Order: sequence, then structure tokens, then C-alpha cells
Amino acid sequence: MSTASRRQPSPRHRGWRLGLALALLAVTLWFGPLAEHAILDRAFAACILAGMILFAIAASRRLAFGLVAGCLPMLLLVIAANLKFRYLETPLLAPDLVYYANAEIVETLLRYPFIIGAIVAALVLVPLLLVVLWRGGASFRADTHRGRVIAMLAALAILGATLYPGGPFAHVYDKGMWAAMIDQSFVSDFIVSVRNARVHEPSFRLADATLDNWNDIAAGASAAPRKPDIVAVLEESTFDPRMLTACTSKLCDARMFHADANTIAHGWMNVHTWGGGTWTSEFAFLAGLPHTMFGPAGLYAPFNLAPRIRYTLPRLLDADGYRTVGIYPTDGDFMNGRDAYADYGFDAFHGGQELHLGWGATDAEVFAAFERVFAEEKARADGKPLFVFVLTLHQHGPHMTPLHELPAPYDQPLFPGKLAPGNAALDDWLNLNLTNYLQRLSMSDAAMTRLETFLRRDDRPALLLHFGDHQPSFDGAINTLAKSVPPQVPDPQYVTYYMLKGFNLPVRREDYPVLDIAYLGSLLLDAADLPRNPFFVANTLLRDRCDGHDLDCRNAALRNSYRAWVFGKLDDLK
Repeated sequence: MSTASRRQPSPRHRGWRLGLALALLAVTLWFGPLAEHAILDRAFAACILAGMILFAIAASRRLAFGLVAGCLPMLLLVIAANLKFRYLETPLLAPDLVYYANAEIVETLLRYPFIIGAIVAALVLVPLLLVVLWRGGASFRADTHRGRVIAMLAALAILGATLYPGGPFAHVYDKGMWAAMIDQSFVSDFIVSVRNARVHEPSFRLADATLDNWNDIAAGASAAPRKPDIVAVLEESTFDPRMLTACTSKLCDARMFHADANTIAHGWMNVHTWGGGTWTSEFAFLAGLPHTMFGPAGLYAPFNLAPRIRYTLPRLLDADGYRTVGIYPTDGDFMNGRDAYADYGFDAFHGGQELHLGWGATDAEVFAAFERVFAEEKARADGKPLFVFVLTLHQHGPHMTPLHELPAPYDQPLFPGKLAPGNAALDDWLNLNLTNYLQRLSMSDAAMTRLETFLRRDDRPALLLHFGDHQPSFDGAINTLAKSVPPQVPDPQYVTYYMLKGFNLPVRREDYPVLDIAYLGSLLLDAADLPRNPFFVANTLLRDRCDGHDLDCRNAALRNSYRAWVFGKLDDLK
């Protein structure tokens, strides 16, 4: 038998390899192009897949190997995107490969053993499969060189035309980042997000900066006789459930949403994210700006905006004589937290690892850590007042603890059967998620009461602000529930709550039908009666002139003037 004969596999051996390759192609088509949300997205993904397969076959001169090598990048992408969406409620986007590449991702993945298993399996099986197909696959004849070159050029032409943002699929590239976060077109979303990683400075005309006066209160600010300690608590995934028309149980009513004699301001709060993206609400509070002003890349504010923003609340409070402290319930590497807080201007940062907190930490555990940190930082402050920003985590999804594992009365569906006219019965999934949410809310409510008691325990003046960063998604099901909100709320999907209370200091009440999260900082400065820098002077003026609205302020000329002042005159984005 000749050497050439020994190298060529039998038709039977070639058959199973080709069958395997065709099966993999079918799976990739089903979970890739055919699973895209819109017809144009499907065509977009199909062209990319066709280009990769054609190039791989032509370059390798092996049919089965080329089919598999061309399919695997897209198949692995959709597997990873589906897993990330299933467990973390956001799809895989290109910036994730840059911004999530740190040690904290290992801790996150350890919460999901199935993902770890899938990664290990891919690392072992994919190279093994490619080696087997390469060694056992029949190659095309050597005299097909010209045809191979033509095929490779055709493949590159297909890929070039498809991936060109101004080409035949320009409409796919017009998709915004938030559409990419929720429409589950995993292939097109990932490809489109590649060009959305660059921060865009908000557009403005410098001449508009002087159309309004943004210095009105600069000379009028007066220093408080005794500066209060300020505690701000970002309550993860928390909103007032009474906004859900189906939430009629008395368990939907929590004390933390009710005003009392100490309340300065409270009510509906407009946020700029939904179902996730806590760090964007964190940015809006600390920087006084919506992350959406900076284009799709604003989604990654702790990485690309925190180092570039000139004016922040912690920097101002530091200038006003405060020691500024951040308490982070996860490790400091998560979402670049430690570095971002330094960029925002915090004097001290305490991460979850140091505080022995983690993903399961309750509000009570976080507030117990706060009390320890508060005492330590008071000693370090040498008489200075403190500003402490605390993040909680317990309401983070998923809300899927089996009901029988919850304490009474949450150990059974709270909304069985028919509801009031106009409301459908809640199915098992919504009962599970909403009941989980209410049980955790009851724990947050009790913990918040204890925190108030801690801050009131002596005659020290103190401010307590707590607010929800975004609504939970309940795996998207929350949007099937009717919501009742005031007409001033621009979008019921993007509204949570805020509560500002003062202890042992004069209470001057403020009332807004709805307040944008970007104004919380200036509201705190009002309540504390503190001087402010030019940015927060302008922020306060816009808040009052737009009656608490920001991006949805009806006075477009005023918004344009503010933007020109902040970014043209004050150079807030370095």
C-alpha cells in the first residue's frame, strides 16, 4: 500500500466527520442567525457565518474542518452570550472582554458552577475536535490553488461588506447599546458593541453657555453652623412595589418609603438603567450626570468616565471639610470599584473582602459593617464630618429562592387566583419573583429602621439618603405587570424611589413630582447647607428650573445651555 493511500481516510471515516460538521453547522444556524431578534439581524449574522465558513474551508483545504472552524467562533459566542444573559441578565458585549478581565470575574463565576464547567469543557473539547478533524480530514487537490484564492477573497469581501457600519447592514449598526442589552440578538449585539466602546463628549455650542445664568446661587450659599455627617445608601434593585397595580397585599407596603417628621424630600426618582447596571446609577449620583450623555460607552462609567470627570460630589465634600468613605459589598476589583472610587475622590474605600461581605450579604450585615467602619473613620477624621456612601446587594437577582425555603408569610404564593378587574392572575414565575422581592424588602426595611436609630442615637446632626438604583428584571417578567405612576414620570420602567431624612438639624422640606438621580447630590448639599462648586451650582439651578427633570426637561434651550456650560466652560469631561 502506498504512503498516499495510507494518509487518505476511508469514505466511512470521512462520512462521520462530515456528518458531525453538518450537525454543528445546523446547531450554529439555529442558535445563531435564526435566533436573532429581527430579520435584518438574522441576515447580518448569516452573512458573517457564511464568510467565516467559506474562508476556513478555502484556507484549510478541508471541508469538515473548515465547516467546524468557521462555525465555532459564532457558536461559542452565542453559548457564552446565552449563559451570561441567563445568569447575569445582560448579554455578552465586546467591552466585557476588556472591562471584566480581572480577578473579580473568577469570584463571580464561582457562584455559577455550570458556567465554570462549560468553560472547562470548551477549553478541552474544542482544540481536541479541531485536531481530530484536521488529521483525519481529506484535503482538496493541490491544483485548486487559484480557486482557493478566489474563495478566500470572496469570503473577505462578504465579511468586509457585512461588518462595514455604513454598508448594507447600516441599520443594524444604528442599534443603541440599551437595545443591544435587552433584545437578545446575541451575534449582532456583540458585533455592534465593538464600535460602541468609545466615549463621546456630549455635543454643544459654546455660545449657548451664556444664554442662561448658571452662577445665581454661588454667592448666596452659607456654611452650616455644624456640618452634619452624611450617609447615602444605594439600595440594590429596590423600588416601591405599590407602583405595581397587582401588588395589593399589605406586605407591599414598607416603612422605608413613608415620610415622617424627619423627612426632607422623598418620592419617585428617575434613573437611567433597568434590570442591571448599578454602577451607572452610582456614577449619576456621584458625578451628577446621566451616563447616557456619553454614548453607549457610558455603560462602562467606572472604567472610562470616572477617571475623566472633573467635578464629583466626593471631591466637593472633601473641599467642604469632609472625610469621604466608600463601602462596597463585593471585592474592590468588581467593575473597577476601588480605582473608580479613587477617581471619584473618596478618601477611603472598604471592599467586601475586607469587611467579610459577599454576594449573599443582607442589608443588616452591610449596615453592621457600616457601623464598624463609621467608628473607625470617625477616629481617623480628627473632628471632620463624614460622608459615607454604602452599596447594598441583597436585592440583586435572581429572585428565585423556592417559596418553601422562605419564612412565613412568604412561604407561599402571595398573589394566587384572580386579582382586581383589569389585572390577570400572577403566574407561578411572577409569584416566585415578586414574593422573593417582598421578603427581601421586609429585611431591608427592618435594617433601615435600625440604621436610622444608629444615626439618631446622640445629638450629632446627620443626613440619611437612601435610593433605588434600578428596578429588578424578574428575568424580564416585571414588564408584564401594569404600573401606576404620576404623569410626570417619563417612563415607568426607569423609576425607583428616594428618601432623604435629617436628624438633629433643621428640616427644610423639598417636593418634586419626580426627581432625576443626577440631582441627588445637589439635594444633599441643600439639606446640609454646604457651599458648592460651579458645577453643583449649575446642577442645582437646572434641578429647580426643570422641576426635577433632567434629560426629559421640556425646556430644550435650557438643557442645551446647561450642557454648553458644563462641558464647554467648566470642562467637566477631561
